[in-house]
Amino acid sequence: MLSYGNMELRQLRYFVAIVDHGSLSRAALVLHVAQPALTQQLRQLEEELGAQLLHRSAQGVVSTDAGKVFYDHAQAILKQVADARSAVTHSARPSGSVTMGLPHSISGALALPLLTAAREQYPDITLQLTEELTGNLAEQLKSGRVNLAVLFDDGQLTPFSTTPLAEEELRFISRHDAIWFTDRDTVTLQQALNTTLILPGLQHGVRPRIEAMARAAGLVIGNVIEINSIAILKSAIMAGMGATILPVAPVLPEIELGQMRSVRINSPAISRTVVLCASRNIPLTNAANAIAALTQQVATDLCQRNTWPGARLLS
Repeated sequence: MLSYGNMELRQLRYFVAIVDHGSLSRAALVLHVAQPALTQQLRQLEEELGAQLLHRSAQGVVSTDAGKVFYDHAQAILKQVADARSAVTHSARPSGSVTMGLPHSISGALALPLLTAAREQYPDITLQLTEELTGNLAEQLKSGRVNLAVLFDDGQLTPFSTTPLAEEELRFISRHDAIWFTDRDTVTLQQALNTTLILPGLQHGVRPRIEAMARAAGLVIGNVIEINSIAILKSAIMAGMGATILPVAPVLPEIELGQMRSVRINSPAISRTVVLCASRNIPLTNAANAIAALTQQVATDLCQRNTWPGARLLS
């Protein structure tokens, strides 16, 4: 049995199952392990770590703060072991499971074409797409919880191996009848920044790029409402709470229905570089390498056919 010090791999598997199922009894049934044995393994794990991992009650179990931290690491370790096994077992052809993280603002343009292409070209690969905030995706990529992630080049990607996919234009987007510049086709960056903007938090999505562009131009961002969800952000725009700076893709349905409008930003224009990232420290399986190459192919095709709104290929 593979172990880490006195800690065994099965203990990690048992702990993850207990958290996932919310009780020792349900986890014991799924794992086909007697509940007293499962309890003993959990107790040994907590003794090894010197920390209580779970709160137990008649209703089930809930992770402690230490348990939440350990759960993330246990998941990452189990995934890396599964990837290593898959790499050895299926070394001759791409097969196995690949987990890719996509930001909320990219998934609408890239997710479905990528899934379709993966099913057609690599039927033996199970591609799992997870939609997350970019700051969270970077942490998951570092820990090995995802194999690949699409991120934005904000100068902070040195821990990763990166492949540029496209340059994506950012636009000023508001409700169709909002008072901001309704008779204009363009706005300056300063005009956009002077409005009430609905933006993600400082570590997520378009926000680092907007902050960097503002600093470079000697401008200051005015009133900001922070929302880390595309769905809620769009609802806030429709409620007239403010405007935003985003690529067109995530709001294209609303624009096509006439509910929102977008205008170009100039003086200066603003865009972001979309990149495919992998860990420098965790080797990619054959399957993950195949999906990485396929992602580049799909992104190129979308840009060439103009089906990724506002995106262009990098030279």
